[in-house]
Amino acid sequence: MRLVFIRHTSVAVERGVCYGQSDVPVAETFETEAEAVKMRLEAFRFDRVYSSPLSRCTKLAAYCGYNNPITDSRLLEMNFGEWEMKRFDEITDPRLRLWYDDYLNVQATGGESAMEQRARLEDFITDLSATCDSNETIAIFCHGGIIIHAMAILGRLDYTEAFRHQPGYGAISEWHI
Repeated sequence: MRLVFIRHTSVAVERGVCYGQSDVPVAETFETEAEAVKMRLEAFRFDRVYSSPLSRCTKLAAYCGYNNPITDSRLLEMNFGEWEMKRFDEITDPRLRLWYDDYLNVQATGGESAMEQRARLEDFITDLSATCDSNETIAIFCHGGIIIHAMAILGRLDYTEAFRHQPGYGAISEWHI
């Protein structure tokens, strides 16, 4: 099975704001960025198309010609709970320091940990493996955090390197499993 992860385009959110599962708008550059993604996707023929339910992913899928992707909440970005839509440097919650020290296992207040997000993705991939033919090519419109976990699950990344390998907006990452 060939998995093609497509990260959403830039968002209209100030740099440094924790937006996670908030359904934020895409940036004014959407059409230019989306056109570049669409052109790169022309090299693929997808048997199935999945998307995070957030509009920044479904909008890109639709622009690329996939108006009705299968939306799956397991593809959502990390839930940052009470920190959503706050600037990281303005969050006064004492748990933030704990999270910085161990973001893999510490939950954002009212949210989830990175490992909980990973478990969602692992469950999604397990279901795909059980229902898809080994020759199928699957498109997955999603978020940077999901792609980082995919790289870790598939042995392409150690979490100590995660922030250095954050996929850019509109990035396409492909793996055979």
